[in-house]
Amino acid sequence: MNDNASGIAGAGAGAEELSARIGYGVNTIERLSERREDAAFVAERAAEPSAVTLLIAGDTPMLRRAGGSITALFPLAEIAGRETMLERAFLGVDGTRPVFATLISGERVEPLKQAGDLGIDLRSIAVQGLVPPPELGLLAEAKALMNWHQRHGFCANCGRKSLVSVSGFRRDCPECKAQHFPRTDPVAIMLPLRGDYCLLGRSARFQSRVYSALAGFIEHGETIEAAVRREIKEESGIVCGKVTYLASQPWPFPMSLMIGCHAQALSEEIVIDPEEIEDARWFSRAEASSMLAGQHPQELLCPPPIAIAHWLIRAFIEQG
Repeated sequence: MNDNASGIAGAGAGAEELSARIGYGVNTIERLSERREDAAFVAERAAEPSAVTLLIAGDTPMLRRAGGSITALFPLAEIAGRETMLERAFLGVDGTRPVFATLISGERVEPLKQAGDLGIDLRSIAVQGLVPPPELGLLAEAKALMNWHQRHGFCANCGRKSLVSVSGFRRDCPECKAQHFPRTDPVAIMLPLRGDYCLLGRSARFQSRVYSALAGFIEHGETIEAAVRREIKEESGIVCGKVTYLASQPWPFPMSLMIGCHAQALSEEIVIDPEEIEDARWFSRAEASSMLAGQHPQELLCPPPIAIAHWLIRAFIEQG
């Protein structure tokens, strides 16, 4: 375990939940959201020698070597002393150690890599298991929050440049006084089931031979259940009834929350929407199991364990 992760990696409430087994799903930090407007309190936490920060250079998370390990946590004082911080947010505390997120210019990626740090995309960090799960969850939070700041620098109401407030969790317009809060986009991701079969689809953007769960954004005025049924019908033509929630996953690409469900299919005939997916098929429980194991006779595959789709499929198999 990385030295800087020892406190964060402690087992927290909900560790037995399925969501905690999914990539980016572990984040045991105490957020202290009620203290974010206390500027003096946050300044005192930033001045503590133990304060650390996640470092995002443009869109790239930065990692550093700590002895024989790799960590996403940098000493805050070191970063504040040598980097031009574009934005900073107070994420909370890990035990007694304050944790921040810092945004710097993307132009700093290569110089930092030449100095020995690592600049790696967030998917690769997760797939390769470069940092412990709790640090991965913090990286997802930091990247999504800093991405929001980069995309929302101007007031959507009057167009004036907005200012950071509430320790990085709000932007205020000095002109019209509008307040803007970080966004999380809800996405339904679902597995239609019919007896011993599940429906999987593939998009043209997927890796070759990969089939996965269907997914789509939840719209305004729509329940999770209604979104699940609508997206399945739109993409595959399958009509569904009962919807059951299984787990969720923060998905910082750029700032979504995947809400994973199973849905009981009421029809079987597949009629795909070629604008959405290029193929969809019913897979038996045994066939889906062989795909998860990488032993399918046609070399068909499912998403890796960092993805919630993997666990929706695995839950279907284990229910058998």
